[in-house]
Amino acid sequence: MEGTLLALQRYPGLSVLFFSLVFRVVHRLLRCLPAPKVVQLDEVRCWKWRNLCVSLVHALLTGPWAVTCVCLWPETLNNVHSYYTPVSYLLVCVSSGYFVQDTGDILFSGHAKGSWEFLLHHFLVLWCFLYSLYTQRNVAGMVISLVVEINSVTLHTRLLLKLAGAQSSQLYHTNKLLNLFTYITFRLSAQFYVTWYLLKNYSWLDHSNYFLLTVLLLNTMILIYFYRLLRADFFPRRKLHLEQNGTLSSRSSTFLND
Repeated sequence: MEGTLLALQRYPGLSVLFFSLVFRVVHRLLRCLPAPKVVQLDEVRCWKWRNLCVSLVHALLTGPWAVTCVCLWPETLNNVHSYYTPVSYLLVCVSSGYFVQDTGDILFSGHAKGSWEFLLHHFLVLWCFLYSLYTQRNVAGMVISLVVEINSVTLHTRLLLKLAGAQSSQLYHTNKLLNLFTYITFRLSAQFYVTWYLLKNYSWLDHSNYFLLTVLLLNTMILIYFYRLLRADFFPRRKLHLEQNGTLSSRSSTFLND
């Protein structure tokens, strides 16, 4: 494992590029799996479905991985600035590869205009991840931030079920409750821990102003999405309108609806 770490640290850019290609292969392989008929009939829905499936694979891989790193090496929480293990460094490499792949998928598929929120999120995450990989600083902080991927599992599942038109199913209802629980337990708590650590150690951390600005922007996005999530799943608006094809749709036109 030490040899792998040395190779990753020597060529972090190539490592990230390699893992982005791996996720691109995953994207191709997932296209072989059948999608719901309602998804297949619409080109945009079909792209969203494939994109979300890759995101779900990333969440299923990196979420438990990040939690394992924190549990096995508690120093991750205490020494955010300089502590890391080969396993945690590899985790950040893998996740960076995913964000590069997903950014490329959004840009080259022609969906950038409707996905600007996600592009902004990916830009903020990537500069932090790449900084950590190149400097070997704050790797532990990146690992803690990846704990949010536990919530991404239920979040992506929710969106896939919505694309499939399964909002009235028992699976959607169960996932809705799990999503709320994991959003608070893993996403909000992990993000606020990183924020607390930055504020507490702001005076001596390297480039603390840039990191704090990035985290505050991400916090704002997370809280806005949390509000939208609560409104959509627990306090839905009654007024829906008909699209031109006669199907019911919410009024949101963003890349992924609430």
